[in-house]
Amino acid sequence: MQTESKNRTEVKYNRKTTVFFNNLFVVLLEANYFSYLESALEYVTQMRSFIDNCIFILPRKPAPDYFSKYGKNLYYIAYQPNKRTTWYIFFKQKENCFFVCYITNNHYEGQYIR
Repeated sequence: MQTESKNRTEVKYNRKTTVFFNNLFVVLLEANYFSYLESALEYVTQMRSFIDNCIFILPRKPAPDYFSKYGKNLYYIAYQPNKRTTWYIFFKQKENCFFVCYITNNHYEGQYIR
């Protein structure tokens, strides 16, 4: 949960997104993106921290129609931890609550983001 001025801003994650985060560090290790567990965990922790702290201040864009299978009326923000990878975080917003529905990257579904 985040606090913005006097308004309370919350970031919530659906079950699939929570599972995604729990498994991502293993995927990164198995694909040899990282050699050490600690490095992979730090990468995932930094992404989660970025979302929790920046989702409500960054400009959002409407999600392309392709992503409507993850929810209607979604928006997205981008997170670029390095020159090769951009993560796209898809969410719904209702007042001061941001509900993260899906996360992907430019290597997997980036062709659908324009």
